[in-house]
Formats: sequence, C-alpha cells, structure tokens
Amino acid sequence: MDTIYTIVVNGKPEGPYAIETLKTLHVQPDTFLRKPGMDDYKEAHEFPELRELFGFDYQHTAPQYFAAFDQRLLAMAIDYFLLGLAYVVLVLLGFLFVEEKAQRMVLAFSGLPLLPLAKLIYGSLSEASIKQAGIGKQLLNIKVTDSKGQRITRSQSFGRNLAKVCSAAPVFFGYLYSFLNKKQQCFHDLIADTLVVKDRLI
Repeated sequence: MDTIYTIVVNGKPEGPYAIETLKTLHVQPDTFLRKPGMDDYKEAHEFPELRELFGFDYQHTAPQYFAAFDQRLLAMAIDYFLLGLAYVVLVLLGFLFVEEKAQRMVLAFSGLPLLPLAKLIYGSLSEASIKQAGIGKQLLNIKVTDSKGQRITRSQSFGRNLAKVCSAAPVFFGYLYSFLNKKQQCFHDLIADTLVVKDRLI
C-alpha cells in the first residue's frame, strides 16, 4: 500500500495524497506534511523519501520550540518515580533473603542515596541515545539536543547531567533561570550548550 500524506496548504491541511500525487502539488522543502502514525507535521526536507523524490537537501535548522519548565519538571518526576519503583522491587526481592527486621530496615534505606547517581547515569545514557530522552521526556514528546538541534554525545550528556548540581544550588535558581531565558535553558543547559526541545505543532 502506498504511503499517503496530509499536506498543509495556505495554513490548512489537505489530503490525504499518495506520494505520486505530491509531484503535482508543487511541494517545497519547507512544506509541512504528515504521514499516518505521526503526531506532528514535519517539513518536506525531513522525509528521506521526499528528498529523493524532489531532490531536496536536508536543512539543519536551529530549534525554535522549547520545552517549558513544567514539562521538564514532570519528565524528571516520571523518571524518579520509575527509578524509585525499580528500587522498591529490588528491596522486596532482598527481603526474601533477609528476615530480621533491623536488617530489613538497613536494606530498605541504605540504597536511597544511590538514586540520584542512578538518575545521573540513566539520564546521561538515555539523552545521548537515538531517542535523545529518557522515558519521562519521551512520554511528553520532548528531547535533549545541542544548540543546532542535533543529537548530543555521551560526554556532553554526562557533563550536562553532572552540571545539574549548579542548577540546584543555591535554592534551585539555575532551574528557575529558564523563565528568564528565551530558549528556556537552565544553568546546566548553558554549561553543556544544550537545549530541551519539543515537537512543532500545527
């Protein structure tokens, strides 16, 4: 079955059209289109098959849509919830081998300081992955990029997550700074030269 596209013409969606029909519609590199299953429109040059069909070049453009503070906060809360859930499961499994109450208390609380470390490692690996985001950010359709909108390296991602200490002190001003920054960057974003972007919506 041929892929079909919805195309934006004069600010209004039209279609769906088969890919062969697009040849007659004067599609330009910056024309917005969407295929079934996509949550958002993309420009024509972002589709590999349309670049091949029309001879477009892929245009690397700086991001223009940035994740708000509340989205980022919720994504972090989701990640910590999932890590906490995994920790509880591990503790319960440990209880199978520990029967004394005092030892169970030690087992339950001794690993809590490791949660921020786990978040540091998880965040660094996931944000440098092909998804460019952990589960929390993926659920909210936001991701971490460099200043040009490209995937960041592992070292850049690790530095970014480590620099969150600077955003947290004093009194989380580095996070609140995102309200004063037009790209909604926190201190750790400025240090690592990164952005947290969201999907463009029509």
